[in-house]
This record gives sequence, C-alpha cells and structure tokens, in this order.
Amino acid sequence: MARRLRRWLPWLMAASDLVLINVAFAIAFWMRYRLQWFRAVDPAFNTTFCTYIPLAALLTGLLLIAYRGAGLYNPRCMRSWGDEMRAIINGTATGIVALVFIVFFARPLVYSRLIFFYAAVAIIVLLGISRLVKARVLARLRRRGRAVDRVLIIGAGEVGRTVMRNLVAQPELGYQVVGFVDDNPDKAHTDIGRFRALGGVDNLPRILEQESIDEVIIALPWQAHRKIIRLVNECQRADVQARIVPDLFQMSLSQVDVDDINGIPLIGIREVRLSGVNLALKRIVDVVVSALALALAWPLMLLIALIIRLDSPGPILFRQERIGKGGEPFTMHKFRSMVEGAEAEQEMLMRTEQVDGRRFKLKDDPRVTRVGRFLRRTSLDELPQFFDVLRGEMSLVGPRPALPAEVSQYQEWHKKRLEIVPGLTGLWQVSGRSEIPFDEMVLLDIYYIENWSLGLDLRILLQTIPQVIFGEGAY
Repeated sequence: MARRLRRWLPWLMAASDLVLINVAFAIAFWMRYRLQWFRAVDPAFNTTFCTYIPLAALLTGLLLIAYRGAGLYNPRCMRSWGDEMRAIINGTATGIVALVFIVFFARPLVYSRLIFFYAAVAIIVLLGISRLVKARVLARLRRRGRAVDRVLIIGAGEVGRTVMRNLVAQPELGYQVVGFVDDNPDKAHTDIGRFRALGGVDNLPRILEQESIDEVIIALPWQAHRKIIRLVNECQRADVQARIVPDLFQMSLSQVDVDDINGIPLIGIREVRLSGVNLALKRIVDVVVSALALALAWPLMLLIALIIRLDSPGPILFRQERIGKGGEPFTMHKFRSMVEGAEAEQEMLMRTEQVDGRRFKLKDDPRVTRVGRFLRRTSLDELPQFFDVLRGEMSLVGPRPALPAEVSQYQEWHKKRLEIVPGLTGLWQVSGRSEIPFDEMVLLDIYYIENWSLGLDLRILLQTIPQVIFGEGAY
C-alpha cells in the first residue's frame, strides 16, 4: 500500500491544489468585489467573475509549476507540515509575483491589485489546511501499520544507528523499521529499543520473504564493498528496493557536509551545532523562560508544597544525584511524589519487577503517594527543576537526566547522550516518555544533539504541552 500511496499521493495533492487554488481565487473575488474590504470598488471598474477566469487559470498553472519547483510534490522532500507550509508560502509568493508582472504589463487597468493579496492569503490558508488534513490521515494510517514502508537495516554500527535514530525521530517519513541484521554476533542478537535483531546478514533472503520487506537500507563499513554489491543483487532478485548509506571513513554522518564544484563531490566536516553562539542562545532562552515560568507558577508551587506536607510525612522537595554534561554529577530537585525512604526499596523492586536497570521506571510503583500520583501524571512534580535550569545544571530541552547507577551500565555509544546538559523535556518525552525502550530513547537524544536548532527546541516545547495535559506515558 505504501508504494502505491507514494506513487499516487503527489498526483492527488496536485489535483486537490488545482481545485483549492480556484476556490481561493473565488473567495478573493468575493472579498474584493462583494465585501469590498479595506477599499471600496470604483463603480466604473466593477466587474463579474467571468472577467477573472483567464487570470485564475493562469495563476493555477503558475502556482502548480512553482510548487513543483519547491518540491511540494516530492514526498521525500516534504518531511513535515512545516516543510510543506514553507514550500507553499515560497511557491505562492513566486506565482503571485510572476502573475502580477505578466498582468500589469499586459492589461494594467483591468484587474484590481488588492485581489492578488486576498488570493495569496486564501491560497496559503486553504492549502495549509489540506496539508494538515493529509498529515493527520497519514498519521492515523501509520499508527495502524498502514501506509508505511517496512524497512530492514543491514548493519548495527554507528552508521546503522544513525539511520535508526533519524527514522525514530521522524515518523512522518513513513518508515516502519522491521529490524536489523549484522554479522557481529553481539549485535546480531541484541535488540535496540523496538528494533529487532534478526541475526546475521546471511539471513537476508529468508527475512525478505518472511517479513514482507519494502526497502533495505545498507549501512555497512566502506571496506565491505563486495558484500554490499552482493546484498544489492539479492534485493533486486527479491524485487525489493535497496539503498546504500555511505560510511565516509567511519565518520559520524551528522558531521558530514557534502558540496560540489561543477559535479565534483567535496566532503567536509560540519561544525558541531550546539557550541559557541548557539550554546549562548540556548542558555539565554533557558534563563528567560525559566525565570518567567517561576514568576508565574510560584502560587501554584506554594499550594503543592502545602498539599505534600499534609498528605504524607517527609520533606517537600526530593533531591537526587543525577549525571549531567560530561558525566559530571549534580543535584536535581523535584516535588516529593514518593513515601519517605523510597530509594532504599529500589533495589528490591528492581529484582522483583525485572526492569531495565539503565532506566528504572514502574507503571504502578507502590512507593508513590496519592498526591504524588497526580503530580507525576500532570508533571507538576518537575516544577522545581526550573531552578536547576536557572543554575545551568539543566536546560529546558535536552536528554533525560540519568542516575549514576544507570550510567554505569551504558554501552560506549550510549555515552554520547552525556555531551550536553540534560533537559526538562526532550524528544524522548514527546515521543512516548516512559513507554519507549531505553535504547530508543538514547537514539532520540543523539539525534537531538546532532540536529539541534532553536526551531527544534521550540517544536519540542510546543509538543510537550499536550503530552503534559493528557499525561501520556507519565508515571
């Protein structure tokens, strides 16, 4: 289904755009000549919609060309609703400017200039809504396992994990990772989050047949070029598309910058995003937002402190050593949500519940108080962490702060998440919080580190709001 959808979706969206552009132009005509917003129409220039039909047809053609040039009908270019909106705005501006240029050189006194502004706004709004509807429909289908490409990853090294964290951080791409294979025995039988280890590379023909694979992503070291050619041939025989991720001398793909001079590829090393001025900007945002949040929330915090005191004996604040940037320990503060002495019972619970020691979380933890259960579900227990953000030991957005006992069990690739300051929220929270496996959480943290931007921080903060309101994955 995913292949058919990807083949037909651009045509369906182009047809939808064709209709909506003309609907938007009709709305613009109605606003200009019937409602006469902003400026009344001179009776001498009043006209009918028939006069504008050639103009609407010309605009439709110009916009469809502009949208195609902006990549709007290429599903691989449009990764999110934001990407599509940027393409719509840029394409609309290009088409409108071209139309104005043509019209006012040909017949400058016939058409109202204000109608072009109305048309541009209406087109952007209608096409934006249509893309939002498309995104919601696709998201619902993909949650049911439909309209997705079933993907197998060959190689579970650094390159393979780079692919995994990009796919898990961008579900809108429409990939469902069935699992991975690797010739390293330690990797071939150890799952990474929800990504299943399916054995060695020699199992490829059987997996292609049994798992209904749509696409294979080969992420093997550059020395294995003979094996890569063999694997591509096996995929072709099974009528499965194969894509190769270049392992550029085992450098992290996030650091690679590819340019060209007249077709000659040039490979360079990209500067780490979260450093220098970017780090200073992130710190300024942390301080301003945290100070504002504390100024607004202090009455609520006083009320919570009083309720905790009345509910159960023990301190109001819970202090715990966590591991911050560079592996340095710091003291994290939260409102107490458990009974006094809860940490002493943790080792026994870990044995009886058989949980992942790298991230100890119980859905029905018997140590949580009545008030604590509400505070955790609403994330109000984390309000004191704004003080930790002001002190610079935490950030608004970043990896989840880990316990020392958890860090002691990290594999080497897990430690990359300790390169930046931990956060109040992050990709791990907006992607499922406590519901996602530990390895998958690390993949999301590393993706965030390698792709940081203020825009990404803003997106995560906005996505955190519904997560907190509905309490998804919070316990």
